[in-house]
Amino acid sequence: MTSVRNVVLGLIPADGIGREVVPAARRLVENLPSKHKLHFDFVNLDAGWGTFERTGKALPDITLEKLKKECNAALFGAVQSPSHKVEGYSSPIVALRKKMGLYANVRPVKSLDGAQGKPIDLVIVRENTECLYVKEERMVVTTPGKRVAEATRRISEEASVKIGKMAFEIAKSRQALRASGAASIHKNPLVTIIHKSNVMSVTDGLFRESCRHARSLNPSYSSIAMDEQIVDSMVYRLFREPQCFDVVVAPNLYGDILSDGAASLIGSLGLVPSANVGDDFVMSEPVHGSAPDIAGRGIANPVATFRSVALMLEFMGHQQAAADIVNAVDKVLGQGKILTPDLGGKSTTSEITDAVIDSLSN
Repeated sequence: MTSVRNVVLGLIPADGIGREVVPAARRLVENLPSKHKLHFDFVNLDAGWGTFERTGKALPDITLEKLKKECNAALFGAVQSPSHKVEGYSSPIVALRKKMGLYANVRPVKSLDGAQGKPIDLVIVRENTECLYVKEERMVVTTPGKRVAEATRRISEEASVKIGKMAFEIAKSRQALRASGAASIHKNPLVTIIHKSNVMSVTDGLFRESCRHARSLNPSYSSIAMDEQIVDSMVYRLFREPQCFDVVVAPNLYGDILSDGAASLIGSLGLVPSANVGDDFVMSEPVHGSAPDIAGRGIANPVATFRSVALMLEFMGHQQAAADIVNAVDKVLGQGKILTPDLGGKSTTSEITDAVIDSLSN
């Protein structure tokens, strides 16, 4: 008999609707069928703009300490970062990715019925620690009254090879899923490398070369096709022919922009999950932001968070539990009766959570 696996899950609701969708996700995992033999304990943790306003720190040391010492994985809600510079503040999610070694941001984008008749099933794999997100900015005064803002963009061979390998591993696992008959959309495995090396030949050139080199490091990758796209033409093709893509690997900024754009193809940011993945830890988070305009109204869409939990479980090796959550969510959305306002419905966060839990139990 298989013993029950205990999972200690750090919960970081942070700001805005994160404080609504994370509790909904807790209810979901607490209601996982017993057949999965998973028991969850929860560690409630603080981070975000609200935490900064209360304590002067957006990411308290105790949060990081408990994640490292007590938790097997984590679920992050949403952060409300100001658009202007605030002395002493920096984004806690960016800091968490770096301090926890979460070098890959994995964002699946999958439609139920397709966009304009085109079935979408792709994964954007975003390098998570470098590019412009190293956040090394400075203001240079050239002459009196004349200012020039500068930022460092860092791309390393080591990080680029690692993210390239992650992309090929995901393409390989997706192909295995299709071969087993478990996938609803079938296509040949393909990794598409995104860059702008025709302009930034040094930084993007190194990213492109490193990802191509990653394919040669494992003989099993030889069956996976590889191509590349200049980032601006990728935006065009993503909206015109999204069905052509399988796994897309990109530097940090490009991956961030492309994954938000891809979300529009399936109806809402409230549907798109992500996982921040390292060698021995995963922290999932919905792609949407803190949505302060609807925070506290009970109408936030928890689906992206539910799918993020499934993605987390998948990376932890609990594939069947992950698949059951995805199927339960898809069933509720497919019926079209219980939908939050962002999907054209009138349902509440609680109502769609109840529906998914009911679907999961059945």
